[in-house]
Amino acid sequence: MTNTPSNLKYTKEHEWVEERGAKVIRFGITDYAQGALGDIVYVQLPKVGDLIEAGKVCGEVESTKSVSEIFAPVSGKVIGVNSMLDNAPETINSDPYGSGWIAEVNITSSGELLSSTDYQAHTA
Repeated sequence: MTNTPSNLKYTKEHEWVEERGAKVIRFGITDYAQGALGDIVYVQLPKVGDLIEAGKVCGEVESTKSVSEIFAPVSGKVIGVNSMLDNAPETINSDPYGSGWIAEVNITSSGELLSSTDYQAHTA
C-alpha cells in the first residue's frame, strides 16, 4: 500500500496538492506514481511565470523505466519551482510529499481533486 497523507488532495493522474495559503498550492507526484516509475533520473519543471491549466501537461518525469508527463492539478501561475530537482531528481523517490515537491502555484481554479480516501480507492 502506498503512502497517501490525509492532509493532501490528489488527482486521478497521480499528482498531490497541498494548500499553502490563500490561493497558493504546492504540488508534486504521488508515492504511487514514483513507485510505478522507478528510479527518477530527470525532471522537466514548469517555469516560474508559466500559466498552467488543470489537466494539461506542465512538465515531465524521466525514470530508468519510462518518461511520464506531469499534469497540472490546478489552473494558475507558477510562482516557484523546486530547482533542487535539477541536480537531485531522485529526491522524488525518497520524499515525494516533502522535499520532492515540484512547483508552487497561485491558483485561479482547481481541477477535480480527490480526498486521500478517494485516491486510495482509485489506485486500488
